[in-house]
Amino acid sequence: MFLKREGFPEEGELVFCTVTKIQYHAVTVHLDEYDKPGLIHISEVSPGRIRNIRDYVVEGKKVVCKVIRVNPERGHIDLSLRRVNDSQRRRKTDEIKQEQKAEKIIAMLGERLNKPAEELYHEIAPVLLAQYPWLHLAFEDVVENNVSLEKLGVKKELAHKIEEIVKEKIKPKKVEIIVQVKIKSYEENGLSIVKQAFKIAEEVKPDIQVNYLGGGNYRMLITAKDYKKAEEILKQIQEKMTDFIEEKKGEIIFKRQEK
Repeated sequence: MFLKREGFPEEGELVFCTVTKIQYHAVTVHLDEYDKPGLIHISEVSPGRIRNIRDYVVEGKKVVCKVIRVNPERGHIDLSLRRVNDSQRRRKTDEIKQEQKAEKIIAMLGERLNKPAEELYHEIAPVLLAQYPWLHLAFEDVVENNVSLEKLGVKKELAHKIEEIVKEKIKPKKVEIIVQVKIKSYEENGLSIVKQAFKIAEEVKPDIQVNYLGGGNYRMLITAKDYKKAEEILKQIQEKMTDFIEEKKGEIIFKRQEK
């Protein structure tokens, strides 16, 4: 990674590290983001008694640690492996993966301009990292909100070229909610009523996908930028479809489905 943060991490911060040396009572690591060494005492490797520390760590392996103490004067950074839960580990690892993708975008630009990737990175990244904690968040803002990198301070001749690659390589985020809809209509024109009900749903969300499963059951797929928005859409659809079907003396049931 090109990313190198200045100074020292804060206590409680999660950091991505590479195991460099394993000793009897401690593990030495390299903090990838800060380009500094850190130490994990054997008591912070795993809960309980440890017979062989090498059962838990391997030299060269990437690990997510929590910073528990920092002494800038001495340059000491004490870390913990056991205080990082699975959710935190996944989140931090995903952040690093996304950042590596962002750096690859700069490397692609370097190939097109016949310019060293690291040189380009140090020209572009500091401008964006002054406003975003991660480079990939700036690129996601370009895709999601059409943010201009030029307005953020990147040189015009570079900004437009980066944006082209960003929009080519990063797709807008979306979440999906799947709902099974069961409709019963006792009218002679029951099929027409069902079609009208789903047209009402399309008025709320034109791009919903509906598939007939048989026996009066339908599969409805709702996509949105985040779960809050998706839930709002589902609530509106449920209310409007329910009012319509009940007005037609029918029955309707919504049931969430796992993907």
